[in-house]
Amino acid sequence: MPPASPGPILRRRRLGGELRRLREVAGLTGDQVIERIGWASASKLSRLENGRSRPDPADVRALLDLYAADETLHGELLGMAQEAGDIRGWLRNFPVMTEQQRAFAELESGCAEILEYHAALVPGLLQTPGYASVRIASARQVGEEAGDPELGEDIETEVRARQARQALLTRGADAPRYTAVLDEAALGGRAGPPAVLREQLVQLHDLAMLSNITLRVLPRDAQIGNGYLPPTAFSVYRFADPLDPETLAIEGGFTDVMSTEVNTLNHYKVVFEWLRTAALSEPDTISWLLEAAGRLPGPATASALAYGSATAPTQRRRPSGRLTER
Repeated sequence: MPPASPGPILRRRRLGGELRRLREVAGLTGDQVIERIGWASASKLSRLENGRSRPDPADVRALLDLYAADETLHGELLGMAQEAGDIRGWLRNFPVMTEQQRAFAELESGCAEILEYHAALVPGLLQTPGYASVRIASARQVGEEAGDPELGEDIETEVRARQARQALLTRGADAPRYTAVLDEAALGGRAGPPAVLREQLVQLHDLAMLSNITLRVLPRDAQIGNGYLPPTAFSVYRFADPLDPETLAIEGGFTDVMSTEVNTLNHYKVVFEWLRTAALSEPDTISWLLEAAGRLPGPATASALAYGSATAPTQRRRPSGRLTER
């Protein structure tokens, strides 16, 4: 089961922010730091401060000495540097993890809240093995046609890695709050064979009944804001420690972009608020998923079809509040 503690990528970003703050308090420029410590590469400090490289504890210690950090902060940040570099230790918490899945798994570990929107796909944290296999196989086919020399792991390994990530939604009392807006187009016939799609709809229904998970279907004809059309899929990650930076992941077809820049995050929070407002309510979404699954052929093997009239349990109701106020 995935760990509740933050993954290495988050530790790097937190450490980088602290090192930048200490440098600014000391009144030093990046060039002055490089000169005084004697580093050969001028980009080394930039990579550390932006969380783009695995920190060497010796380098972090040299910076803390230069900035005259007090003993308590010295110990805290050196411990953070150790966590940020311990990829192998962190990966031991997962049964399997691929390079493609790792960045998302690191972000999701230690999350207090996750917000996701996708116009064309069911998000990875919600996918059934069958749906994930279809999606991964289709992406590999594109790579083969394009002559990509690095197609990644085999499909079965990729699916197992995705399932390992999904365990965080049901890990118990410290599971994150999860909200997803699912475009109706992502749940239509192009998503896969009827049996695969039906199984996926049933799983979405079952997950939507959990107290920490909120799913909302966005109808095809729903008005978003004043006619706004979201151009990309995206996710927002919030963490229990307020000093850990909120992180945005923008998902493209074959590349992903991640950012902690506050202004950019606020734009996507506004968009997510519009999407959530335009989507069906939680009870209506649960009913929609149940009815959509019932229209597809397949055996009645999943628990969702036994619920009867689908209504959200009372314990699921939570105050909403605008994202930009939280």
